[in-house]
Amino acid sequence: MTASATTSSAAPSRRLGIIGSIVGVLALMAAVLPHWVVPIVFPPPPADKVIVDTGHRIKDRIVAKVKGVEYQAPRPEKSAGRSWSETASVTAISLGLLAILLSVLSLIFREERLLAAVAATLGTGAIAIEISFIMMGALILIAILYVIGNIIGLF
Repeated sequence: MTASATTSSAAPSRRLGIIGSIVGVLALMAAVLPHWVVPIVFPPPPADKVIVDTGHRIKDRIVAKVKGVEYQAPRPEKSAGRSWSETASVTAISLGLLAILLSVLSLIFREERLLAAVAATLGTGAIAIEISFIMMGALILIAILYVIGNIIGLF
């Protein structure tokens, strides 16, 4: 008597979880790498040039105010590095949201939970990194404005 007991416990699908994890890794790369690569490929202008340009703009504002004329700020030209950074930021957040969406769909279709959790974590991490870079920039700007305000005597 040969009794072949076959159990048909099919493994849950992994397709959406794997795709979400790959998208999450791409989102994380888009969030982290441009902050290291873009300054190397497109170096920022020297500090003395930035200081001189800022001084000229402040002088032009003061002259316009003294003359009673409305100050017309020149249109800042967008550098290639800034354009790449903005594109990478939008890409990182978009891919992060897509990874989270794929994670949720993976859970809805009862796929493996581990891959869904990895995709959600990677997507959330990419978004958090982008928000942290934006917040660091805002804090640095506030600090610079506070120092300038102290020098001028506003505070």
